[in-house]
Amino acid sequence: MIVQTFTVGPFQENAYLLIDEDAQHAVLIDPGDDGKRLLDAVAKSGAQLDAIWLTHAHVDHVGGIAAIKRVSNVPVYLHPLDRPLYDNAKRHGEVFGLQVESPPPPDRDMAAGDTLRVGELTFAVMHTPGHAPGHVVIHGHGIAFVGDCLFAGSVGRTDLPFSNGAELARSLERICALSSETIVYAGHGPPTTIAEELESNPFINGSVRISGR
Repeated sequence: MIVQTFTVGPFQENAYLLIDEDAQHAVLIDPGDDGKRLLDAVAKSGAQLDAIWLTHAHVDHVGGIAAIKRVSNVPVYLHPLDRPLYDNAKRHGEVFGLQVESPPPPDRDMAAGDTLRVGELTFAVMHTPGHAPGHVVIHGHGIAFVGDCLFAGSVGRTDLPFSNGAELARSLERICALSSETIVYAGHGPPTTIAEELESNPFINGSVRISGR
């Protein structure tokens, strides 16, 4: 299994290319911008791109989808509670002075307890609302793609439309119940582990209260 990280766009969002190198199949996770760059990475890997998985639909996580879908018409997986955010990506980009191409409609729904597959690898879907209503964490094989729920030393914002501090706190409890050795790949910033965040993250160990909780 290979995880490649690409920091893209003005929000410095982490898009991920997850590859089963044995089966030579891959997925893109949260392609927030630079669709061509991400497609070039897929081509360089030699793997077949199977899907786009979204942890949530804020504009900085979906901005590269339209460019990717024009070249590789793979299915987009999204939790349906984030569909309003997804459908308004272009307008949300304009709020920040950005030109964002509207992504085509998502193809598949994700829900808590679903299993996602890339090659011979399977991953579980955990519904983790708070930062966004349809936010999910995709985890398995000792890693977790946590989107904007959890960062190295911090947690996701709860002052955005449709966000909720109490829900995020409950979601973080479930995320932190994963194995302490789990490698956490966040939507922004460096990777971390559950153990590191339990020990040093002030929002996790109770030193700082989550806004809106």
